[in-house]
Amino acid sequence: MSGRIVLVTGVTRYIGSALAGLLAAHPDVERVIGVDAALPEPAARARMAGAEFARVDIRNPLISRVIDAAGVDTVVHASASAAPLSSAARTMAKEMNVLGTMQLLAACQRADSVAHLVVRSTAAVYGSSPRDPAVFCEDVVPRGVPTKGPARDAVDIEGYVRGFGRRRPDVRVAVPRFAEIIGPTVQTPATRYLSLSPIVPTLLGRDARLQLVHETDAVAVMQHLALGDFAGIVNVAGSGVLTLTQAVHRAGRVPLPLPSGSLGIIGRLAALAGVRGFAPEQLRALSSGRVLDTRRLTGVAGFRPAFTTAGAFDDFVAGLSPALSAEQVRAAQDKVAALLGVRSDPGPATADAADAAARPTLIGIPGDAPGAPRRRRTR
Repeated sequence: MSGRIVLVTGVTRYIGSALAGLLAAHPDVERVIGVDAALPEPAARARMAGAEFARVDIRNPLISRVIDAAGVDTVVHASASAAPLSSAARTMAKEMNVLGTMQLLAACQRADSVAHLVVRSTAAVYGSSPRDPAVFCEDVVPRGVPTKGPARDAVDIEGYVRGFGRRRPDVRVAVPRFAEIIGPTVQTPATRYLSLSPIVPTLLGRDARLQLVHETDAVAVMQHLALGDFAGIVNVAGSGVLTLTQAVHRAGRVPLPLPSGSLGIIGRLAALAGVRGFAPEQLRALSSGRVLDTRRLTGVAGFRPAFTTAGAFDDFVAGLSPALSAEQVRAAQDKVAALLGVRSDPGPATADAADAAARPTLIGIPGDAPGAPRRRRTR
């Protein structure tokens, strides 16, 4: 019995190239074809070991000929919803994300050989608002749908994928919604923001909850969905959460709290520091945060990430040049807090402390048991 023939898009980036190499080494896969509009760098080519490469722009109808000629039965659209690293690349990224996805889906619809489709998406489709639920499950209807930027592209892409599913109900379709992907290799506006040294601007009075997924887990779950039998939308994130302040401390940086409503200032400061590509919805996520319910991932899809959120962040930090020691961070934060006239909030020193700080705690009110309704007072 012959194995799978898989086509992977976006192989010039880490996720696509690593996925192509991982699939090529799998015993159930006969052939892997990586496609992209540009030639992969040597590092990406090394990660693709065992896979073939075709220089094809997915916006070009030529992609249909590649699928037909190879008899592709599994398509993994790993380049969908990838955030651009610069504002200048935003227009090109939108065309590749939206128009490229439309052309790829049209090619898959015409190809009778295609039986499995995996399209990468992002948790940014949930938006980011103070009125959001504490945890997003896959069936939650967002309070505010993103209207522009990469998040809007992801919303449009998911709409096109749903339309494809109606036209080709015989194709198994899986859509992983990723939390922020982090690690020593991937580069995104968020990783560049958290790499600022030695000061990272934050919002005064806000401490967003962050949930992350390690780059190797992102690759592994894409392979799991490509070769498995799960169909539908699934949230992907490491267990646990970190607050933004905790993350800044763990990176050996000093948080600089700025007044509420200064998202534009943060964006300009980040741009001056060399962080490009920060879209408005990414800045808003820094003030509200976003936590995902991953029970469908572990229970139904049958995948459990190897890295927790804290573990993924620590592995990312291990690749950074150290800025300040924990004692220096503490002293600098105390000085910043004194200048602003606010109380300095210490960050956890260890991963265990961070995980414990992220867990909800019941607080007892004197005279009442924790969680019990308070007695109504009468005059």
